[in-house]
Amino acid sequence: MKKVMSKFSKVLLVGLFTLLSGAAIAQDDTQPIDKIVAQIGDEIILLSDLQNARLQQIQSGLDQYDISDCEILEEQMYEKLLINQAIIDSIEVSDDMVNQEMEARLREIAKQIGSMDKLEEFYGKSVAQIKAEFFELIKKRMMAEGMRDQITSGVTITPKEVKSFYNDLHKDSIPYINSKITVAQIVLYPEVTLADKEKARKKLEGIRKSIVEDGKRFDSQASIYSDDPGSKLQNGDLGWQTKGTMVPEFEAALFDLEKNGISPVFETQYGFHIVQLLDRKGNNYHSRHILIQPKVNDIALMKAVTTMDSLYRQIRKGTISFEDAALNYSDDENSKMNGGKIVNPYTGDYFWDLQNINEIDPAMSRIVDRMKPGGFSDPSLYDNLFEQKQGIRIVKLLEKTKPHLANLNDDRQLIELAALNQKKQKVIDDWIQNKINGAFIKIAPEYRKACKFNYQWIKVDS
Repeated sequence: MKKVMSKFSKVLLVGLFTLLSGAAIAQDDTQPIDKIVAQIGDEIILLSDLQNARLQQIQSGLDQYDISDCEILEEQMYEKLLINQAIIDSIEVSDDMVNQEMEARLREIAKQIGSMDKLEEFYGKSVAQIKAEFFELIKKRMMAEGMRDQITSGVTITPKEVKSFYNDLHKDSIPYINSKITVAQIVLYPEVTLADKEKARKKLEGIRKSIVEDGKRFDSQASIYSDDPGSKLQNGDLGWQTKGTMVPEFEAALFDLEKNGISPVFETQYGFHIVQLLDRKGNNYHSRHILIQPKVNDIALMKAVTTMDSLYRQIRKGTISFEDAALNYSDDENSKMNGGKIVNPYTGDYFWDLQNINEIDPAMSRIVDRMKPGGFSDPSLYDNLFEQKQGIRIVKLLEKTKPHLANLNDDRQLIELAALNQKKQKVIDDWIQNKINGAFIKIAPEYRKACKFNYQWIKVDS
């Protein structure tokens, strides 16, 4: 397999962060004059492109010597070959798609730097200028991705090929699989009454009054009172977001505001909010909010506890199965139709690495630690961090695998994916060499002499 797709795949498409960093570097008078180092069809590669990719390598946490200049150049020639063919084949990438990608990248950079204003200040460009300058480059790279997907779109893998792939693996190449679990749960959420909601609304109305009329700081009130655990630590600051990121009620209230304006109290599925607009640039906005969630009263909580205790006893006696109890009584809409089984959003299946599930549900590993497959927990309090709700639940451990080397019986999906990727790589390798033979390719003499490429970019008769 060609090495050009291995180490450098971590930084395959240079992020906008590096592109902008390259723009900043270019302003330094000590940098050498830029020049063309390679050309593929009508697409050129500049010395600054290699320097920017090297910077991306360092920013990605790789050693600066982990990838050679020749590997970087070959990766970029491959990308230019894709772009050149995408233009020939009329691979379409709409302006809306490019703008969405640009918005996402800018939002991530602003999050790292601190704000859109700081981003503009650092690079000496407005957001509009940044978008205009890099629009075409981002579009071409999205075209390259589309071309690559088209090349491998028809590639499939058979069970025989999967088995052959696995049997050909060197023992040292077989991955070690950590212990995985499959779990199910039954969740009851205490009923939130109209009185509970009204109490929360009045509390937030009082907080808003203290800000608007009494002159207290929004950020300090957020840090004291907000029920949003993530933004509370940031004094209510939600950072830069793009329209469509938040729930509709939130953005409807926010887009009615002038800069530094504070909204009336409004309700979403998470509770009651007030929001302050700190800044807005087109569809991007920077805001902070205070969330007050209705607190379940003790009577409703005890009712849920009593119901769950009764259900727990019925399951233990065998008068109802765990799966039927989940279907008929659980308030967890995401799992009740699956007998309570919790889907892993990282993989799309039901198997969880404990590290993954703890990111979503920190209490889970403690609950299943001493359980055997088939066992289930006593009813306990459950904090749903995603929906920011508290309930009562029972957890059942369905399966727990032992740490092991990957094998076809237990890890077929993983091995099948690896086999498919290898087969796709072979298709890409053949495509690259075929297209090289018919493409106009020019490489600067110093790289022709110094580099031993994985593909025959340098033609014998050139």
